[in-house]
Amino acid sequence: MAVDIRVVQTKRDLKKYVKFPINLYRDNPWYVPSMRSEEMAVLNPKKNPSFETAEARSWLAYKNGKLAGRITGIYLPKYKELWGKNQARFGWVDFIDDEEVSAALFSTVEKWAEDFDVEGVTGPQGFTDMDPEGMLVEGFEELGTLPMIYNYAYYPEHLGRMGYVKETDWLEFEIRTPENIPEKVRRIQELQRSGKMGRRFRCGGCYRSSGFYRHGPRRDACRRF
Repeated sequence: MAVDIRVVQTKRDLKKYVKFPINLYRDNPWYVPSMRSEEMAVLNPKKNPSFETAEARSWLAYKNGKLAGRITGIYLPKYKELWGKNQARFGWVDFIDDEEVSAALFSTVEKWAEDFDVEGVTGPQGFTDMDPEGMLVEGFEELGTLPMIYNYAYYPEHLGRMGYVKETDWLEFEIRTPENIPEKVRRIQELQRSGKMGRRFRCGGCYRSSGFYRHGPRRDACRRF
């Protein structure tokens, strides 16, 4: 059965759009869902100021009557002015492991982007760098993080077969806190709590640190507390 692509037009459509990955990753222990209210606001032209200059459209994909994917196309004229690149973006993309579905979603975005005479389509990206971006290509058994996107391993495989190529690598690092507080850190903590920790101030032309001061250009502006 052919894939049915529908434009997100109503609030009800948008709620389905935002909830789709919750169902898609229901049994995945590594997926961390986004804040639904934030995602609803970002994709709402009445709440996101980016829509004052940006063009964007979102779609839902249905197959056999069931919701099977989602995607958003974005065009930023300001980006072209600043960087000299006339590109469209795709973002908030999710789909079942079905190449007919993924191909229908991306061909829809690409056809929409032709209206802006773009050089190409890049992503996943949002309106700004504050939106989730990037596609996971390894580390699928690591807990997802808020600023980056978690996705199934078949996502980059589908994009590769559609002719998309990796533009750059972004790395995430995990920093774990020690089980026990190091002795040096513990002593600093005790000094801070006791009020004996030196403090550094700047007042007028002088610098003072832990009860001592060094005169700056204006000696008359320096005094000791």
